[in-house]
Amino acid sequence: MAGAGDFSNAVKKLAFISSGTPEADDARQRLAEKYGEAPPEEADCIVALGGDGLMLRTLHRYMGTGKPIYGMNRGSVGFLMNQYREANLRKRIGDAKASVIHPLLIKAVNVRNDQFSAHAINEVSLLRQTSQIAKLRILVNSQERLPELVTDGILVATPAGSTAYNLSANGPILPLDAPLLALTPISAFRPRRWRGALLPDAAKVRIEVLEAAKRPVSVVADHDEFRDLSHVDIEMDHKANLILLHDAGHSLEERILREQFLY
Repeated sequence: MAGAGDFSNAVKKLAFISSGTPEADDARQRLAEKYGEAPPEEADCIVALGGDGLMLRTLHRYMGTGKPIYGMNRGSVGFLMNQYREANLRKRIGDAKASVIHPLLIKAVNVRNDQFSAHAINEVSLLRQTSQIAKLRILVNSQERLPELVTDGILVATPAGSTAYNLSANGPILPLDAPLLALTPISAFRPRRWRGALLPDAAKVRIEVLEAAKRPVSVVADHDEFRDLSHVDIEMDHKANLILLHDAGHSLEERILREQFLY
């Protein structure tokens, strides 16, 4: 993790990205007029104006560039975003705390032997495509851990994504700096008492679809979906660093910690 103020001497050129809603477009125009605007490729920091969906798309788009992303909420939930304020923006960014997160990498193969790959910042989820319940085989580091899971689906979540779909599926909240992944079933039928597992973030997970022709399953990595899955390999991509900036006292670590005490 990087500390507060790491960008205090580096924030000169800003790029503004809008989610496309009237509220976000209006904010982008006002901020660009006040602070000037650079192309994202030349900017020292990218300011995303919208909700969590825009933040995820922006992180995906600029993955591998090393550019920090500072979000301001012009959407609905905005868990990943800062409060929208126009004043002293460069100072806020300069004083912000940086959180470095790593996405998941998937390599998927469908029943026609087509191959796909994608990154996921929050989670990778496998979901049944029809009324037929899914049957899945789970291997961790090439060792079978569950020969048959009968379920609506299953997901693998990062610490950053553990408060999203994972939490809704009764998965555990993971501290942002925890070297862990959450493996969480979605409405499991058999084994009925299995509630998932915590895995080291160096683990390599393979999930195979049993009876794939009769019980088709899709895999979703954030916004990318691949259908009629045969199997998928999932691991954390430690080579991909994503930098999120949050105002002091409202870091992503603090928000995740706070979620554990909500009732």
